[in-house]
Amino acid sequence: MPNGLNILPSADLDFVSLGALIHRLDPGIIPFRKAHECLIHVSGGEYNCAANLADCFGLKTGIVTAMVKYPIGDLIHERVRAMGVRPFYKYFEHNGVTGPNMATVYSDRGMGVRGPVVFYNRSNEAAAQLKPGDFNWKEIFAGGVRWFHSGGIFAALSPTTPEVIIEGMQAAKAHGAIVSFDLNFRAKLWKVFGGEGKAVEVLNRIVANVDVLVGNEEDLQKGLGIPGPDVHSESKLDTRVFEAMMDSVSKKHPQVKIVATTLREVHSTAHHVWSAVAFIDGKAVKAPTCDLTIHDRVGGGDGFASGFFYGLLTGKTAQEAVNLGWAHGALLTTTPGDTTMVTLEQVAAFAKGGSARIDR
Repeated sequence: MPNGLNILPSADLDFVSLGALIHRLDPGIIPFRKAHECLIHVSGGEYNCAANLADCFGLKTGIVTAMVKYPIGDLIHERVRAMGVRPFYKYFEHNGVTGPNMATVYSDRGMGVRGPVVFYNRSNEAAAQLKPGDFNWKEIFAGGVRWFHSGGIFAALSPTTPEVIIEGMQAAKAHGAIVSFDLNFRAKLWKVFGGEGKAVEVLNRIVANVDVLVGNEEDLQKGLGIPGPDVHSESKLDTRVFEAMMDSVSKKHPQVKIVATTLREVHSTAHHVWSAVAFIDGKAVKAPTCDLTIHDRVGGGDGFASGFFYGLLTGKTAQEAVNLGWAHGALLTTTPGDTTMVTLEQVAAFAKGGSARIDR
């Protein structure tokens, strides 16, 4: 194939993610310290891709994760099913006091010059307790899986979660699935388990099993320990720094066939300039650039990854795949929550240069 990926033509599941499910409490533009009510969004960097690919793009997807038997778990499970994602759960009993828990993320969207804020409560999180042997991979892959995905947020949760990722990736490879990984470097999470040094050690072990990598230059530098090049970037939309790092990625991980990232220049909380780029077959493929009026920026990167993966899974050209990811990520930021509320028709139209004109 022109993109170097040998994707199974069909399978019981098109896409399976491994990661933590969380619920995000969102008071909108009110700072959390002054909030008196919140929306609840079900999320998780890895889950978001499975949800987007099922709900917007119509693919058959699954999520491999921890689930706690208590009302928060019930709430999360309802949203997983509503988005059309098939769950593969390791169940945990809640003791009614200390957990185990489904993690909580707190965020407020900010406004104008006041940027968004995100912080966590992942105390005694069930997903952090997952370990090798918790999932029957033969059963999960029994009907075939075309694409397997995980990410750096799940990898940062505990000493055992990276081992579960590697176990899942090796099972995926054995069953002929493409393997992708979103580096999603989060300094707050890695700080608890050894900082950047530990992140570099762990993430390089994981990426040794990966075909498609998602991550910007900061992810590559802090997550994989790849030095930044001596290239001055005038703009966050300038791809030269990212492109200059591709030789280092290829030397360190020659089996990685594609590296992709979003490009975002933030002018204010609600005004971003948005693009994306993927390094495929030795060359950079860049999406268009557009001005975004942001409603909720959380999940935009996962929105890009989802559309990009969809393009690759459905045999689109490299440019079409990048444009689909760019378009879906952009549209996702116009709605509340971390997962998609838009349609494939809207994504396809915008990817071809559509506009916000009224659809009558």
